[in-house]
Amino acid sequence: MEKITDYVNLHIGHYKTVLPFIKNESVDMIYLDPPFNSDREYRLTDSSDIGFDDKWTDEQYEAFIDELIKQSLPILKKEGTLFFHISSSCMFIPEKILRKHFNFVEPIFWKKCRSKNNVKHKLGSTIDIIFKCNKNKKCKFNVVYQEKDKTYLENSFKNSDERGNYSLGHLVTEATKNSGYKYGIDVEGRNFNPPAGWRIKKEELEKLINDNRVHVPKTKKGNLYKKIYLSENPGKPCTDLWDDIHSISQGAELRNYPTAKPVKLLERLIEISTNEGDLILDPMCGSGTTGDAANNLHRNCIINDVNNKVVNIVKSRFI
Repeated sequence: MEKITDYVNLHIGHYKTVLPFIKNESVDMIYLDPPFNSDREYRLTDSSDIGFDDKWTDEQYEAFIDELIKQSLPILKKEGTLFFHISSSCMFIPEKILRKHFNFVEPIFWKKCRSKNNVKHKLGSTIDIIFKCNKNKKCKFNVVYQEKDKTYLENSFKNSDERGNYSLGHLVTEATKNSGYKYGIDVEGRNFNPPAGWRIKKEELEKLINDNRVHVPKTKKGNLYKKIYLSENPGKPCTDLWDDIHSISQGAELRNYPTAKPVKLLERLIEISTNEGDLILDPMCGSGTTGDAANNLHRNCIINDVNNKVVNIVKSRFI
């Protein structure tokens, strides 16, 4: 085991050889990005020894994944999370095994690219699945927000006042529910008394009005809305569809490794499931993206790979 930063330790060997270094129930997050059973060879060039052959029978692959999960389970904390990354076209065997070993399995759909123009005889694959797996319902979970894209900003924050641009938050109860607080209120010489009622009590609405945090409609038929300022809005909470992080096809982040993942993708997984100082394991680290992301976010991390040729690639991330 070699310490390469204050947070990241690198081990080279079969994934089973790194496990004795780790105590049971001590790991907060495990990221597994194993071979996909895609019946392909992953090499940068035909003669390269960086990469791997991904050719299995279904029986071999099922046994491999089952053993990988069995070996990972004891070191994962009860409230910890295991993320299993797989292509959407190869997800069925891993999903069956994950649901056998974990009580809670949720898919995250990562839209890694916009289109596949070079596929002639089948539908192009643009989605990877990242299964979020937990032993218990009460797992560690942090709300993470997507970055505010230009379209979101233009469509949501059209209004402005002296404080800046703002979007409109509902104050009136949905008409179908008809279960809101029933009262009328005067604003700028007009009375507002929606039939379905308000979502908040009168004293709360009066406080917003006095603080100039209520949007008054120009038309007589309009409703009052709460002003939600851009400076106070963290963005859109992440759902199970991630379409704002794209895969790496070229450039420095590829790190001369054929299946490298974006650092932003790993940072999001880490932010969702861990806090500063927590411990992360990636037993099949490839180019070391998980270590890079963990280092950026001040998480302790153990990364491992069976191929000793990746050492220089991993270390190049931290120079």
